[in-house]
Amino acid sequence: MRPLFPPSSDSVFRLCLVLSAVGVLSIPASMILWVRTPYVTQQYDPVDQPVAFDHRHHVRDDGIDCLYCHYEATRSKYAGVPPTSMCMNCHSQIWQESARLAPVRASWFEDRPLHWRRVTRLPEYVYFDHSAHVSRGVGCAECHGRVDLMAQVYAVMPLTMHWCLDCHRDPDARLRPPSEITNMEWTPTRPRREVGTQIHSQLGIDPPVSCTGCHR
Repeated sequence: MRPLFPPSSDSVFRLCLVLSAVGVLSIPASMILWVRTPYVTQQYDPVDQPVAFDHRHHVRDDGIDCLYCHYEATRSKYAGVPPTSMCMNCHSQIWQESARLAPVRASWFEDRPLHWRRVTRLPEYVYFDHSAHVSRGVGCAECHGRVDLMAQVYAVMPLTMHWCLDCHRDPDARLRPPSEITNMEWTPTRPRREVGTQIHSQLGIDPPVSCTGCHR
């Protein structure tokens, strides 16, 4: 009696099982990798704002410190964006007729805020406190890059959980003196890790690496 299936059917069946298993595993793996790509995280994509604000001019030419505009960073979870009144501290005196600043003047005279778009965004289930980092020697450039060289700000770091944990597990290579937090051009006079280790000890830094440290 002839067999119902040819001898090669066993090999085909095994191959189908292997391909099915690969498919089941590859789909979630692909999704995990996909959400970490710059295409999804929008890393390196300049963000259009309601006003063409050039950080190069304000930081490098005018010498405006990060904390002048983002003054909440040292005392709050959020760094915040400056209110229109802060912009008008200078622009009520200079560039009063500039077409580029028409949205700023309209915001001021109509008493309505400018709707700045977020550049660095974390999921809602992630807890992050700017003041906890800034007060412990984590400079602005560590997470935001050289904003002073950007005509249009974009996200530099991926801000994935893996990236954050790498820093929490080994912060010494990323720490600087608190007085140099906003200095984009700071260069240590000693090896960076040596400086960081000293700051780590002086400030008693103990970054959380447990789930509840960032997911509360």
